[in-house]
Amino acid sequence: MILDVHVHIAACSPGHGLMSARLDRSLPFRFMRWKFGLEGLDADTESVLRDRLLTTLDQTPELDAAVVLAFDAVHAPDGQADWANTHLYVTNDYVINLAAGHRKVLFGASVHPYREDAVAELERCIAAGAVLVKWLPITQNFNPGDERCFGFYEAMAHHGITLLCHTGGETSLPQLDRATADPMLLVPALQRGVKVIMAHCGTRSRPDDVDYLDSFVRLCHEYEHAYGDTSALNLPMRWCAYDAIFADEVVRSKLVHGSDWPILPIPPVRRLGLGESLELMAEENWLRRDILIKHRLGFDHAYWHRAGEVLGVRE
Repeated sequence: MILDVHVHIAACSPGHGLMSARLDRSLPFRFMRWKFGLEGLDADTESVLRDRLLTTLDQTPELDAAVVLAFDAVHAPDGQADWANTHLYVTNDYVINLAAGHRKVLFGASVHPYREDAVAELERCIAAGAVLVKWLPITQNFNPGDERCFGFYEAMAHHGITLLCHTGGETSLPQLDRATADPMLLVPALQRGVKVIMAHCGTRSRPDDVDYLDSFVRLCHEYEHAYGDTSALNLPMRWCAYDAIFADEVVRSKLVHGSDWPILPIPPVRRLGLGESLELMAEENWLRRDILIKHRLGFDHAYWHRAGEVLGVRE
């Protein structure tokens, strides 16, 4: 089964989620608005984006399904929601309903580990069909190495659910603590037996970011259940990852497919050449374009099927 483990959705209506005015004014979201013809921050905007995602999935025959990701609010160390610092919020229930209504949508839960009800919410999401838990610590403002996460890791390991955690740089969403991008902070999860997919393989997203690619490679060698997804690697600042991951047999065996839709995929011109890159840029479906680029780069059969094996998803 061929899966994309890293697909985003936004919400902006009661019960579904919110987007802050700061996020709405940001360059990545202005570009997304232009591309998808979005206006305002209301239920109509949410509906247009949802329909665009579902249509895009239907028009991507190379994928059997995609994990669509909820996104929990920021929570303070005392467990209370911090709405002032929450710029993107997509409820688990919203994605549960999306998955229930579309054959190619799988539910990716998001549970902030500092929540007072974190383990209870995790178990509720698992019962509702969650195939993984998504974190973005830079934006959700917590440290994955904090002992407050350890009980959550033990619950995840007990239930056998995978953690998809952002590593490396971030430009699409506001950054509250850049130091939490370090993949080494995920060692406590790995030590407790959690399968961890390190999104973006620890790569930087802008020149002043720390590049954690070497740390990602090290963890792949040290832990059997450490993986990385290839989401957003088709961006110029992350293209350099291809040299390292293709050169290392162990790392190649740990990669799973992810796109980071609706992030724009751009072919690595140095590897594919200008003519082939321009040909790929003509594909308007960004999910398909990301897949086609990776086919041209030479990702093998095992790569395309590994996500289903890691998540335990069967046809």
